[in-house]
Amino acid sequence: MRLPLLALLAKEPAHGYELKQALEQIFGSAYPSPNIGQIYVTLGRLEKDGLVRGVDVEQSNRPNKKVYYCTAAGREALDEWAESPSEGPRVRDEFFMKLVLAPMTGIADRMALINRQRRHYLAIMRDLVEVAEQTDQDNRAAHLLIEGAMLHLQADLDWLERCQEELA
Repeated sequence: MRLPLLALLAKEPAHGYELKQALEQIFGSAYPSPNIGQIYVTLGRLEKDGLVRGVDVEQSNRPNKKVYYCTAAGREALDEWAESPSEGPRVRDEFFMKLVLAPMTGIADRMALINRQRRHYLAIMRDLVEVAEQTDQDNRAAHLLIEGAMLHLQADLDWLERCQEELA
């Protein structure tokens, strides 16, 4: 959550509630934003690391609020983040470890594991379909995020089929 908050602050200074609202507006329910406490803890860490600077702003008839600004070091961190590729496929897959080790050790049946995992993926897929239906059609970022998650799930379902064919 550090770098997405930092990216929003690079666009414009903001306080925690504004950042939470921005995340909700951009990603909708496709990517639930963290609670406000997590946002302020993250902002505190970013400030401690010198990536943001917090400035108290006085408000009439209300407590002061702290507005955060991205620092030069924060911009450098964002540049590094933007330039570096994201992690690729996972090779250390927990489910695959179960699939191989469970029958070897006698703790579970392979087909039962595959079927349970398939049901789990299909339930997640149904949830994503519901989220997509409830998401504003004009929110392209949220729809792309949902579509990406669904494509990953479909690939995982295809891989389960392959595992079933090879290991049955």
